[in-house]
Amino acid sequence: MSKDIPGDKSAKDTHYATLRRAHRDARRERGEIPTPVQDRRKKTSNADWKAPQLAPDQVLLYGIHTVRAALDNPERQITKLSVTQNALVRLETGPVESLGFPVEIVTPQDLDKLLGPDAIHQGAMLETQPLPVRRLSALTDSPLILVLDQVTDPHNVGAIMRSAVAFDAGALITTMRHSPTESGVMAKSASGALEMIPYIQITNLADALEELHRLGFVSVGLDSEGPAPLEQALSGDKIALVLGAEGKGLRQKTRQTVNALARLDMPGAIKSLNVSNAAAIAMYAASSYLANKA
Repeated sequence: MSKDIPGDKSAKDTHYATLRRAHRDARRERGEIPTPVQDRRKKTSNADWKAPQLAPDQVLLYGIHTVRAALDNPERQITKLSVTQNALVRLETGPVESLGFPVEIVTPQDLDKLLGPDAIHQGAMLETQPLPVRRLSALTDSPLILVLDQVTDPHNVGAIMRSAVAFDAGALITTMRHSPTESGVMAKSASGALEMIPYIQITNLADALEELHRLGFVSVGLDSEGPAPLEQALSGDKIALVLGAEGKGLRQKTRQTVNALARLDMPGAIKSLNVSNAAAIAMYAASSYLANKA
């Protein structure tokens, strides 16, 4: 009679191990046993990581959705794709010889060294040039646009950009100062939306609002102390929603320049929202207004 080989896992052993894991996970969900604390040693070991010095015409994009969207954008000038073998399969690029730019097969660790320990790159990084500069004069056919008054967090701007594409906004306008430039962090937060909507950075916001007024837009600034609910402040055939940074809100000059100030009425105990959430709600209201008016 044969003896069991030490360390050999039979199908029965594997089946029972799976059942034990499922039972343990169910107990954790019910709070009967604690969830293990995440091991953060890897992050602390990378605490001395420094971002690479990029040239003014160099942007590093990363993440499967972000890279795929950039590859599909004919206006995106691509320098090189650095990708793991698995990520290359997921990108479905076809033969790399026909892409028209170099493709380098790398390891996840190679990308970690370039992008840092917190970047969720999913094995794909694209070295590109910034998108072409866009002008306000190209927005004459867009009934809804979004304007940000010194919103500095690239995660927030990326999330707003994603919502703007979802609501078919014609552009996202920000100031050149105190606003994020095109970057991998913003593009990752936008999950591909950076390639789908003009990101226009202007020098003077008050002057830009005046130009939008000449183009037929009614500008509505979101303010927690606005005199009327947003739904009552909307008018005209083209809407420019203007949102300020969290905390300080719209600057005084911006408040004086917009056509109307409005608030988002919320029935709950919390009366303020993250700027990306406020933007999504405001765009929903504006989109509904424009659809009913059409």
